[in-house]
Amino acid sequence: MSLEAETIKIAVNENDNVTALLYAAAKKTRLGITVILGHGAGANQLHPFMRLFASGLAERGFDSMTFNFVYMEQGRRVPDPKAKLEACYGAVINVASKHKKLKGNRLVVGGKSMGGRIASQVAAAGVTDDIAGLVFLGYPLHPPGKPSDERGKHLFDVQIPMLFLQGTRDDLANLGLIEALCQQLGTRATLKLFQDADHSFHVPARTGRKDAEVRADLLDALADWINKI
Repeated sequence: MSLEAETIKIAVNENDNVTALLYAAAKKTRLGITVILGHGAGANQLHPFMRLFASGLAERGFDSMTFNFVYMEQGRRVPDPKAKLEACYGAVINVASKHKKLKGNRLVVGGKSMGGRIASQVAAAGVTDDIAGLVFLGYPLHPPGKPSDERGKHLFDVQIPMLFLQGTRDDLANLGLIEALCQQLGTRATLKLFQDADHSFHVPARTGRKDAEVRADLLDALADWINKI
C-alpha cells in the first residue's frame, strides 16, 4: 500500500524549481529520522521503485522524501552537469532540514543509482554537516561493461556511515570491485548483497523468488541499518 504524499516546491536557483514529495510517517510510529532519496538517471520520482521505497520507509516509521532533479522536472532526458545535480540535491536537503514536519530529525540521504552517487558527492564536498548516513540502492560504480572504480574515489572523503545495497548481477557494479571498495572504506561501509539481483533488483524466474520479495528484503535491510547508526 502506498501512502499519500505531500507535494513541496523547491527553488534550486533563480530560474529552476523542482517538485519533491514528502511521505510522512504516522505520528505514533515516527522515529525522528528523515530519509531523502534521489532517483536514477532514467526515471523520475514517480517511478514505482521510488514510490515503493518512499512509502515503505514511511510505513516503517521514517519520514521520507523524494524529488526530481532539474532535467527530469523539465522533461529532458539527459542528466544535468555534475554541479547542477549536486546543487539540486543540496537545495532539497536545505528544505527538508527546515520543514515544519521534519525539523529536528536526523538526516539520511541517498537514492537509486545516480541519485545515491550525487548524494555521496554532496556529502564528500562537505556542503552540509547535518547528514548522519548515506544509502545506495545500487551504486553505479562504472558504466555497463566497463569495470572501473573511478566513481568510488570520492567516497574516501566521506566520513559518515554508508550502506551499499547491491545485486550480485549488477552490470554497473562489478562484484569484485564493489566488494574491494567497501573493504577499503573500512568500518564506514556496510555491503549487503542480494543474490541474482540486477541493477534494478530484478531476479530471474529460475531463482524461485519474486521481485517484490527482494524489494521487501531491501527495505528491511535499509530500515535495520538506519536504526543502528
